[in-house]
Amino acid sequence: METRQNKMKVEIWSDVMCPFCYIGKRKFEQALSQFPESDNIELIWKSYQLSPNMKTNPDKNINQYLAEHKGISLERAKEMNDHVTNLAKQVGLVYNFDTAIVANSFNAHRFSHFAKHYGKQNEAEEKLFAAYFTEGKNTDDIQTLLEIGEEIGLDTSVLKAVLESNKYADDVKADIYEAHQIGVRGVPFFVFDRKYAVSGAQDNSVFQQTLEQSFAEWKKENVGVAHPDKK
Repeated sequence: METRQNKMKVEIWSDVMCPFCYIGKRKFEQALSQFPESDNIELIWKSYQLSPNMKTNPDKNINQYLAEHKGISLERAKEMNDHVTNLAKQVGLVYNFDTAIVANSFNAHRFSHFAKHYGKQNEAEEKLFAAYFTEGKNTDDIQTLLEIGEEIGLDTSVLKAVLESNKYADDVKADIYEAHQIGVRGVPFFVFDRKYAVSGAQDNSVFQQTLEQSFAEWKKENVGVAHPDKK
C-alpha cells in the first residue's frame, strides 16, 4: 500500500561553520515566504562537517584558521572573508569573522538533532548560525548550547545530559554518511522530495522554481492530503 505524506520534505545538508549555508538559508527562506503552499513544506536539517578534524580553539579566530588551513597570508584570508561578509550583507546578515571562534561543529550538530526531536530544529539552526557568525560565541561549548536551548524553549536539564553523553552522535554520522552516498560534495545542499537538488546558496528564484516543480509533482502523488479543498 502506498504511503502518503502530509507535507513535502525539503532536506538541507549544512554545517554550522559554513558561511554560504547561512546565506543559503536566507535565500531559501525568501523563496519559501513567497510560495503559496509553504505550510505544506517540512524542513529537515541534515548534518555535514566541512572540517571534521578541526580542533576547537577559542583563542583563534576564523581569519587565522583560514590562513593556516589554506596556506595563505592573514591579509588574503581577511580579503576572502570580507567578500563573503558582503554577500551575507546582501541578504540582511551580519558576519563578524574577526570575532568568530574556531569551533568543531560536531556537538552543534548533536544539539540540532536534539532540537529536531522536539520540533525546534529550524530555530536551533538559526540560533547556531547567529552565534557562530554574528555573536562570536563558541558553538562547541556546552554552556553556549544550553543558552541557545533555553532561548528556543528546550528543557536545558535534559539537553545538558544529552550534550555530556554521546547521544545523537550516530544520527550526525548517519547524515554525513548519507551525504556521501548521494554525492554531496559541498554544502548547503537542498534536496526536494528526494527528486530534485539545489547545490549552494543559489538565487532565491532557483529555489522558487524548484519548490514549484517539486511540489506540483508531490501534490499529484499525495492528492487529498495537502489542502484537499484546492484543485
